[in-house]
Amino acid sequence: MRRNPSMTSLRLFMHVAHLRSFSETGRVANVSQPALSRTIRLLEEQLGTRLFDRNSRNVSLTSAGEALLPIVERLTADFDHAFSELAQTFAGERGRVVIGALPSIAAGLLPTAIATFQAQHPMVEIVMRDHLSGALYQQMEERSVDLAVTTPPEADKFAFTPLLQDAMVLVVRAGSALDDGTAASWTIFADHPFIAMAPSSSVRELTDAAMIRAGVSARALYGCTQLATVGGLIDANLGITALPQSTVRMLPSATIAQRPLVDPVIERTIGVAHLAARTLPPAARAFLDHFVKTARAA
Repeated sequence: MRRNPSMTSLRLFMHVAHLRSFSETGRVANVSQPALSRTIRLLEEQLGTRLFDRNSRNVSLTSAGEALLPIVERLTADFDHAFSELAQTFAGERGRVVIGALPSIAAGLLPTAIATFQAQHPMVEIVMRDHLSGALYQQMEERSVDLAVTTPPEADKFAFTPLLQDAMVLVVRAGSALDDGTAASWTIFADHPFIAMAPSSSVRELTDAAMIRAGVSARALYGCTQLATVGGLIDANLGITALPQSTVRMLPSATIAQRPLVDPVIERTIGVAHLAARTLPPAARAFLDHFVKTARAA
């Protein structure tokens, strides 16, 4: 079976064809002249034709060599270009990163981090998907998301880097009697309608746990999945709620006010997660490192 020529032998053929000199090619390519001659002879045997006519003074291409040269030039250019792109991919300079995030993070800290990252890595495509925490972990397991900015995982199959603490605050209608700027106890929800987030949300888990700790019995109304819905209900004076402070910026500031919540003080941890057993693509690893630095500097 005939073996295909190696890229090394084709490159040496191209150098000889351009320089028209075996000795000069050996010097430029740092190859001994006997080794170069053996390489060209083997290449001619593999192709079944003579590529050069030469004597003690001159080296010239045969008609077969003339036909081969543009092919080799194209092959080596494509080869070099492909491996240049591959090197950029390995270095995290090229690629596609799919980032999942809680809606509050997707609208807050993440856009700035993406913008500064893409300024430094213009050939990396960033895709962002905002979902609740449970959906984000499922998508990471399915490998449709590379990494996610979310709350801590329940399973040890995920690696998690904590970045910030997000305190729960009381959210009320601006200008109402409850908008007095002071700290409030969780017992306030025993006396006012409680606008709750959906049971599947991480925020609902926090509010339920806080009320148990505070010994408060509050009827959860509505079960919202969207913060805009919560804002509309509060603006209509239909109740109050507790939200992580990072989410309040997503509500209309003209009609919404917040107060600290104490007894107990409840915080959620926000960080970056990814599958522990999966080696992140280089671009995803580069973004992870960049986001961690950005979040800790904020």
